[in-house]
Amino acid sequence: MSGKKVLCVYYSRTGKTRNAMTAVAQALGGELVEITDGVDRSGLIGAARSCLDAVRRSTRFLDKLEMKHPITDYDLVILGTPVWAGRCSSVMREFLKKYGRDINRAAYVITRASERVRYEQVYDQMDLYTAAPRLCAVSLRCGDEGEAFWREEFLKEVNKVLVEE
Repeated sequence: MSGKKVLCVYYSRTGKTRNAMTAVAQALGGELVEITDGVDRSGLIGAARSCLDAVRRSTRFLDKLEMKHPITDYDLVILGTPVWAGRCSSVMREFLKKYGRDINRAAYVITRASERVRYEQVYDQMDLYTAAPRLCAVSLRCGDEGEAFWREEFLKEVNKVLVEE
């Protein structure tokens, strides 16, 4: 969308959310920013640590973010996060605690491994931290045959939101 500032900010433990958000940012001409908290979350121990952090709703300080503009200057902020233990990642939760009240127009991309994730609950959890509820969202099961279809449907919704602004 020409003239619209879109920020695509994400956390990715395994690279799946990074891949999904990279595709979204490229399709929209958006700025892509990765958030990290400096915690080693690799392997089985990292996965267990991540799930425990999600269940406890614990957060840590984020590493410094490099955004081109203040977050309030973006027309849309698309937040990408994996689902950990039925919740958004603790890294995304910390980002939302820090910046969420400055985000008036949000969309969500969540990635999941399980078919049984109740992703609507994850959207609702994230809405608790933003200034206004999400405008659109998608839940992607990375590697699934429907992933590309649902990503394209999400992009159509995002483009409508940007035009209607």
